[in-house]
Amino acid sequence: MAIVETMGIGLGTAALLLGAAGLSLELQYRRRPGNDLELTPGEWQREIKSPQHWQLVGILQFRNLTETLEIMLPQVSADVSLLSDSSLAAIHTRTQVTSLHPDTPARADGYWDAYIVKVGKTTQIQITIDIEGETLTDLQTAWVKIHYLTYGPQGRIPKVQHVVVPLQFPHPQDDPQWREVPEAKAQVLPVKTHLLTNSDDPVEVVNKYVVPHAQPGDIVTIGETPIAIIQGRWRDPSQVKPGFVARRLCYFFLPTSSLATACGLQTLVDLVGPMRVFSAFVGGAVARVFGYRGGFYQLAGEQARLIDDVTGTLPPYDQFIILGPSNPQAVVDKIKQETGISAAIVDVNDLKAVKILAATSDVPCAVLQAALRSNPAGNANEQTPVVLIRPTS
Repeated sequence: MAIVETMGIGLGTAALLLGAAGLSLELQYRRRPGNDLELTPGEWQREIKSPQHWQLVGILQFRNLTETLEIMLPQVSADVSLLSDSSLAAIHTRTQVTSLHPDTPARADGYWDAYIVKVGKTTQIQITIDIEGETLTDLQTAWVKIHYLTYGPQGRIPKVQHVVVPLQFPHPQDDPQWREVPEAKAQVLPVKTHLLTNSDDPVEVVNKYVVPHAQPGDIVTIGETPIAIIQGRWRDPSQVKPGFVARRLCYFFLPTSSLATACGLQTLVDLVGPMRVFSAFVGGAVARVFGYRGGFYQLAGEQARLIDDVTGTLPPYDQFIILGPSNPQAVVDKIKQETGISAAIVDVNDLKAVKILAATSDVPCAVLQAALRSNPAGNANEQTPVVLIRPTS
């Protein structure tokens, strides 16, 4: 009997040790960065070679963000989609990717040599896009997709970097079209801009398009989605991997909710964690039994209300999931500090709902809400993400 007990204790101890070792291995794996190779959106320039030939050139950088691992880069390619006010049938594009490695020259035949990005190092590529056609003046935007393959500890992982390059720029001095809003005792000016991208800066946008029309006492408001886009907070659904929680809970949201798809809900899971989302779902369900609605969004956090799923904004961002902006208070404070104009970041829709995410301390919120209730910026393709408000009394 003693021998059997001893063997049982030994087996139990061995099982505990194996379990602890397995758990330790799993935790170590989860902390590993894997194929952490980042591609920046880069710097882009447009050169007009002739009225029938434009050229876009972008310099982008790969960064190995791991501390101990080398990441291989065996494939890189790019393609472009053009958005225009007219047909693209007579317009042709040619795209070329050229390596700018610090230690290996690019091949003349355009073949991409598999390359190792060493620990903490970087390398660059140049993307050249030639656009040719009889009429190019109607072109609005170039949507560039850079496909690259990472090969490393996590295996062979294809990734995509999306870059949006605006091709039309409204003139900042165009005659302003002010609108009277009597109930707010204010005037509003929807301000047209170029298509904003993650290469823009909110202060520069205000300086370029708003300052020429502003006077002391005005308030500049910017939509929360454009700010999120500028901050790069938009995700390609093909790169979102829905997990257990997102796949199962998304069915319980209204079809019109941005959390009613597995990818939409997974973006929230990625932000706040699966346990918080699941707990918020349970807590919201219990609160609903007692007649209280909206409990999930309060428990899950501010981002739960701000996520816009696919189709939520204007092209080409209608193909992406847009998150809410990060630290909007810092954004408006910087605008005020550098331009002198009071500022707010808002979420406005056609249902007359106005939510102020952040505002400088001198903004009269009641005036702001009354002035924006009719949604002067619009919810379609107006491309007026900025609204200037001028109190009249």
